[in-house]
Amino acid sequence: MKKVALLTSGGDSPGMNACIRAVVRTGNYHGIEIIGVRQGYNGLINGWFSKLGNQDVSNIIQRGGTILQTARCDEFKTSDGRKRAFNNLKNQAIEALIVIGGDGSYTGAKIFEQEFGVKCIGIPGTIDNDLYGTDNTIGYDTALNTVVEAVDKLRDTASSHHRLFIVEVMGRDAGFIALRSGIGVGAEAILVPETPTYIDHLINKLETDFRQDKSSAIVIVAEGDEFGGANQVAQAVKERFDKFDIRVSILGHIQRGGSPSAYDRVLASQLGFEAVNALMNGRSGVAVGLVDKKIVYTSFENAIKHHQELNQNLLKMAEILSL
Repeated sequence: MKKVALLTSGGDSPGMNACIRAVVRTGNYHGIEIIGVRQGYNGLINGWFSKLGNQDVSNIIQRGGTILQTARCDEFKTSDGRKRAFNNLKNQAIEALIVIGGDGSYTGAKIFEQEFGVKCIGIPGTIDNDLYGTDNTIGYDTALNTVVEAVDKLRDTASSHHRLFIVEVMGRDAGFIALRSGIGVGAEAILVPETPTYIDHLINKLETDFRQDKSSAIVIVAEGDEFGGANQVAQAVKERFDKFDIRVSILGHIQRGGSPSAYDRVLASQLGFEAVNALMNGRSGVAVGLVDKKIVYTSFENAIKHHQELNQNLLKMAEILSL
């Protein structure tokens, strides 16, 4: 193998640059030319290619975001768009593609490989940590630390004013960020999409906490919770128990940014390194992951079909520790 394309797709996550660096330097070490594709699948369709050498990825391991930029691409969902992308790869004599991203990115790579026979390897890059085939995705640890740091500061002001803060974190379809960050900050309640939200139970618990002279309360809400986001929860609580001094904080895209944690830098480096090794060993149509400290390969089919499940023991633990 002499020439491999590399792109980042979907939402950005801290550690993507560390992964890019690992792919480029591992490929160059083995005499493989790595071609960076700007703006994800858009770049494949429009031919936005550039050769990446070791110097091009110098001093990026600590940077958030992605130097290749990323985008969502509706055109790649069409056969004509994928045909244009394939022709661009063919014209550049590119033999394989490494995609750093999430579910949608894997789906695009899977279809692309099936239609045109381009060897594809996926690397899990998403803060949501909902991808099957790896214990942690690139960016998840950093996002957790970002949330914990922000909520710790909110707790200070909540305690000073005897307030209830309802904090919305990312997690449209999964509550991994909400659950672990909620445990990390000692939240009084954690609301996630995977479990039903009983608003009366929440209000009763908060009322009991305040009667016990708790000086503050934090409720962590995943944006995809069935009851709605933080604003909807706050409105419901206010309507039924107006003694609370309620504030809403929506952390939003701050969770995506920032310098990656040490864990994410190492994980991203390891998965980027192994993605190149996988291609060299003849693998394709798989995502690289780390499970129980071991490298595993999960077919795109399984990675897309299944989702990592929320740890029910942690949910129970969070409930008990919040009493």
